[in-house]
Amino acid sequence: MNLEYEALTDRLAINRENSQKSTGPKTAAGKQKSSLNAIRHGLTGQIVVLPSEDLDAYNAFTQRFYDDLAPRGVVETHLVQSLADDSWRLNRAKAMENNLYALGLHDKSDSILTQNDQVRGALAMAASLGDQTKALATLSLHQTRIGRAFDHNLKQLREIQAERRAKEEDQMPIAARLYQLHVRENKTNVPYDSSVDGFVFTIAQIETHLSRKQRVDRSFGPDKKHRAAA
Repeated sequence: MNLEYEALTDRLAINRENSQKSTGPKTAAGKQKSSLNAIRHGLTGQIVVLPSEDLDAYNAFTQRFYDDLAPRGVVETHLVQSLADDSWRLNRAKAMENNLYALGLHDKSDSILTQNDQVRGALAMAASLGDQTKALATLSLHQTRIGRAFDHNLKQLREIQAERRAKEEDQMPIAARLYQLHVRENKTNVPYDSSVDGFVFTIAQIETHLSRKQRVDRSFGPDKKHRAAA
């Protein structure tokens, strides 16, 4: 037992010594290169927000997807997050494309001999395209791939949510009746747990359903049975 403990202690000491020797790049250029190895161009990598981008802007952008699409459960949440990330990447790719055009205009404008600014800009743009053909083609390829992934995930999300909502519409009236029964018969003030009856509704959702149903019934007035039958 002592020999095993000593061996483990020696191994830990060696690991600590090696970790102190391998501290990674020390120069500013080396650290920047190391970080870019993980980030790459930000279009296909796992890192969504680049160091040059605003994390608060990304969070606000993503939150709008959650607010609009209102996911429930891990699968819907994963799809909504993917949609937000892909949309963020598409916007970045478009910005990169615009930056390439702007860079080309800046680099080529002085070499165009004309007094007409519009002509100079058009010729500089044409000249820069020849230098940026490969980069623009790569950007176009990534935008196409990201766009396809976005469309696929959106279609899948809509199908899953439509199926869930249809199931909820069938189950909610039953859950509401069982909730009302629980309220009438409950003598210990124990909150209703819909999962006991095989549902996933919260009390707030059930009460919202009942309140809406009551308002709809009142909206028909005295002859609600006749109108409902019609």
